[in-house]
Amino acid sequence: MDKPVVTVICLTYNHAPYIRDALEGFVCQQTAFPFEVLVHDDASTDGTADIVRDYARRYPRLIKPILQKENQHSRGVNLIPGFCFPLVQGRYVALCEGDDRWTDLTKLQRQVEALEQHPEADLCGHCVRCTRNGHPHGFRAPRLRDCVIPVEEVVKGIPIATASLLCRADTYLQLSPMREVAFLDLSLLLQGAVRGGLVYLSRCMAEYRLQTPNSWTATHRGHRRIEAAATEQKVVEAFDNWTAGRYRQAVRWRLARIDIGNRLTRHQYLTLFSPRRLPWALIRIGRTLCRRFRSLYCQLRWKKSL
Repeated sequence: MDKPVVTVICLTYNHAPYIRDALEGFVCQQTAFPFEVLVHDDASTDGTADIVRDYARRYPRLIKPILQKENQHSRGVNLIPGFCFPLVQGRYVALCEGDDRWTDLTKLQRQVEALEQHPEADLCGHCVRCTRNGHPHGFRAPRLRDCVIPVEEVVKGIPIATASLLCRADTYLQLSPMREVAFLDLSLLLQGAVRGGLVYLSRCMAEYRLQTPNSWTATHRGHRRIEAAATEQKVVEAFDNWTAGRYRQAVRWRLARIDIGNRLTRHQYLTLFSPRRLPWALIRIGRTLCRRFRSLYCQLRWKKSL
């Protein structure tokens, strides 16, 4: 068998209601190149591992399971570098967690072609439809047309989903200072976009499920959201040091955004009217309105696929 061009990494834990959708999205991909799928199950207790085994049996050259007997996340083990990094064979790495799914059969082909056409860039993403309890819940779409989003905009923050990301393997496997702080999507976004921005495809090609059990959106509320914001700040500061302040203005905006978000979480609304914070708060409102407009536009554009 030829060496895979793309390695797909799928992390799953207690995703029995969703994992079949994710796996079907992988095995149905139509590509002109071989690819592989690493599925890491972190000792699920709901039958997820049995479903993964079944697909690995049916698609032995495609699905490569990594099945834990003990939950590694609870032991503080970083799953992807600890178990997936050594097995990556592709020139590119695509991501999709077990409770999300790809909805376009040509997703991998289109993204590989996009990065081949942009050798100056290391990262590609696309529009994603969000759902909550099976119902439409907007779109994550940082732009309305295909384009290259500059690194400054990525630093400021763009609505992009993990299930949309494809990265050059050399960049993905690099452990930058940001990922040493925390192995987050944000760390990869900053690291992957710094050389040539993020290649964005406006085609909707995946579904991001919100509020599923044990997901980030379900667990990071209240004080957990404040803790996550503190980690986000450390990652952004590490990026600022890593790039020697080259994107200081964008970093300032991101830190101000984190501060405003914390104050909203704490219901400290009056503090946003201070002379120092009001301009940033107004910018945030403007960006939020733009994001909602793009989501509405995508809803109309992709209405037939809902």
